[in-house]
Amino acid sequence: MISPDTRTLMEAAREGDNEACTRLLQENAGLIWSIVRRYSRRNVEMEDLYQLGCLGFLKAVRGFEPEFGTQFSTYAVPKIAGEIRRFLRDDGIVKVSRGVKERVSVIRQARDALQASLDREPSLSELSAETGIPIEEIAAADLATASVASLQSENGEGGLSLESVLGCDGPEDLLVEKVDLHNAIAALPERERKIIFLRYYKGMTQEKIAHILGISQVQVSRLEKKSIQAMRQTLDSG
Repeated sequence: MISPDTRTLMEAAREGDNEACTRLLQENAGLIWSIVRRYSRRNVEMEDLYQLGCLGFLKAVRGFEPEFGTQFSTYAVPKIAGEIRRFLRDDGIVKVSRGVKERVSVIRQARDALQASLDREPSLSELSAETGIPIEEIAAADLATASVASLQSENGEGGLSLESVLGCDGPEDLLVEKVDLHNAIAALPERERKIIFLRYYKGMTQEKIAHILGISQVQVSRLEKKSIQAMRQTLDSG
């Protein structure tokens, strides 16, 4: 819940009150720094990352709608992290191969065209048919360039989310773990990364993933459980 005082400050900040913006940044400095520390690099000043985090925070203030029922901190974290990651990616610090970048560009153009013609988000199979790129390679390309995703996003089978299967405790810890989730997934072997991506980012069933990867549903289930355990260990040690 947002306190009445904070709500008043946010309304004032949205109307351009610089003093309200400053107060909100001061009161939330701990949250911003907790995210900044996750992206510390030797060749980037922490203060620069903090300023980017503040920019993301203020964007969150402008875009937050209390009536949606979401906690502001839950909404703000991806905005803060996204601003930092965009800088690191554009500055060449987060490395993505040229081949993957080219594939992502083709996929993005096809996705935009299909979304316009279908009036909905195209499926992986539709993107594959349009581009000639195998489904698993589309999933891998999407994951390589994905921004931090919400742990609370439910998949299409039983309403499972990464938040629930990872067993995250405590709202503040969970917010920081969201920022580190991409690294936890990146540490998995390629096939396990694809399974996690297809299950929790694309909402596919184990049976459908088994068909895409050419393995049995039992193998998908076993690899998913193994991946979740590995991710828990990565997040716990982060």
